[in-house]
Amino acid sequence: MSVEIGKPAPAFTMPTDGGGKVSLAALKGKPVILYFYPKDDTSGCTKEACGFRDAMPDFARIHATIVGVSKDSVASHDRFKAKYQLPFILASDADNDVTERYGAWVEKSMYGRKYMGIERSTFVIDGKGIVRAVWRKVKVPGHVEEVLKAVTAL
Repeated sequence: MSVEIGKPAPAFTMPTDGGGKVSLAALKGKPVILYFYPKDDTSGCTKEACGFRDAMPDFARIHATIVGVSKDSVASHDRFKAKYQLPFILASDADNDVTERYGAWVEKSMYGRKYMGIERSTFVIDGKGIVRAVWRKVKVPGHVEEVLKAVTAL
């Protein structure tokens, strides 16, 4: 499935940190920033998460919900969230179902070795469930500011 700007976002329900659940249906009515990242507590993923954390007052002012998604377990998310005081939802997509539907599960290459993994990607979904912005192959520096700009413009 391909995710396109102006089209409905693929529905999802995933377990979250703290033993909860998150679904797109339950978030209707407010903007959602759904960001996919490779792994808890690694350098780039920590920088990205802390960037969203630091900008949380700005996202809160526009009533946006941030959901970070990786294959990591709920227990791993709990540790990551506590270690960096992350004030947003971390969802576990252990079976890659949501990651694949959003096109973030891709073939990667490192040191000549090919493998499947999560491509750092971010999606802005409006309160009606429509995709309004997409970033793929995200570079962390400056990304949170770009996302904030896109959500503020909704």
